[in-house]
Amino acid sequence: MKQTLVFKVGGALLEDYSTAQTLLSALQEIQQVANLVLVHGGGNGVESLLRKLNLKTEKYNGLRVSPPEHMPFVTGALAGTANKKLCGIAYSLGIKNIGLSLFDGCSVSCTLTNKQLGCVGTPKANDDQLLKTLLASEYLPIISSIGCEDNGQLVNVNADQAATAIAQLLDADLYLLSDVAGVLDQDHHLVTELFDEKLDQLVKSQTIHSGMLVKVKAAKLAAESIQRPVFIGSWSDTQALVNNIYHSNQTRFGTRIMPSLKD
Repeated sequence: MKQTLVFKVGGALLEDYSTAQTLLSALQEIQQVANLVLVHGGGNGVESLLRKLNLKTEKYNGLRVSPPEHMPFVTGALAGTANKKLCGIAYSLGIKNIGLSLFDGCSVSCTLTNKQLGCVGTPKANDDQLLKTLLASEYLPIISSIGCEDNGQLVNVNADQAATAIAQLLDADLYLLSDVAGVLDQDHHLVTELFDEKLDQLVKSQTIHSGMLVKVKAAKLAAESIQRPVFIGSWSDTQALVNNIYHSNQTRFGTRIMPSLKD
């Protein structure tokens, strides 16, 4: 039985068609040995659209504040433009894919995170039937980070947290990919492996902060829930990524966030 892997990419990937195509080609190769799900954000696209509409944006603790009046545009940028761009690239490579949002098939439920963030949701794994059905038919689900409350209110979900919920749902390995090689220490050297003590040191010294702090927290939550390492690495380092998966995580790729050691 194939293992399942969840990959998360940020919206900056969509600004470089060649890099996006190279990554999806690598994922196509990995599909030979694993079931894959791709979760994406699109912060740059959201920012650009809101700016064109003269709507001010801000962040709170590394998360984008999403007032209700912004949500039609946030939804359009993420579940529309960003999602279909990635689906289109996959289609051009002959990859069977389907574009989804978090709440399709009731896969992930969401509750409001807090009032300061507006329509920003905290995701929770809910129902795996749709995704498992698609994976059994060798589709690549490409999932935007748009969720929905039980009352029907659409919410913006941090894509790292969204990917974590999907990994929990499918008991999958998780790769958080971005335009950085991984977690860097105070000397800007790559940290290849992070256990609790070293992670706490980097957070307390504010070496890890803002968006990377959100990413590391999401990775740590996933590592604890699935009790295996979660990877943070670069979407440009495709050969190392493929080698890492084909050789059962024995080769070096990015930073491995390790679960706490059990007594």
